[in-house]
Amino acid sequence: MKLYIAPRAPSPRRVQMFMHEKGITGIELVPVDINAGEHRGAAYRAKNPAGRVPALELQDGRVLSETRAICTWLEGLHPEPNLMGVDFDERAFIEMHDRQAEWYWLLPIANAIRHTHPGLAPLEQPQFADFGRSQGEKVRESARWLDEALARQPWIAGERFTIADITAFCAHEFARGLLKFDAGAEGFAALRAWRDRVAARESARVG
Repeated sequence: MKLYIAPRAPSPRRVQMFMHEKGITGIELVPVDINAGEHRGAAYRAKNPAGRVPALELQDGRVLSETRAICTWLEGLHPEPNLMGVDFDERAFIEMHDRQAEWYWLLPIANAIRHTHPGLAPLEQPQFADFGRSQGEKVRESARWLDEALARQPWIAGERFTIADITAFCAHEFARGLLKFDAGAEGFAALRAWRDRVAARESARVG
């Protein structure tokens, strides 16, 4: 199997962290140069018409795209350690938290970066600076919500580490690197403490 990734991009990193937490090996990592537009080229679009990373090429030739779908497939193939829920009830609540981390935390971070960072201009034409700045404000709103939740519970989805923590962490590190977001300096002590706990995990060093 092959996993198509882009170094430093948050969504491929989510899959790589997920794989590392599960001890999954034997999947070839294939870098896609998104700065050079390789993801928009005919060769890659033949595999993934959406032109996005990550994408997982299965042994039978099919290609699975979208981070959550890839992780769901890998969880089915490697059910332990469990990261997505052991029964329908836990799965639903973990998915809720994971979706919230993706849509209300990662998405505004990505939009803020894509529309304000000069290095991302080749990927986002045209850039809308005002929209990017407004999304930066949304990032702080979501940080406050996450900080309040993490003041009540140790992990994003409750009492144990799950895929929701992986999504939120990769988003946080994307913001920390390109938005210079510092949770501790901005008064989000619980968010910063959670970030440091995740960063101490061996899986946090991949991607």
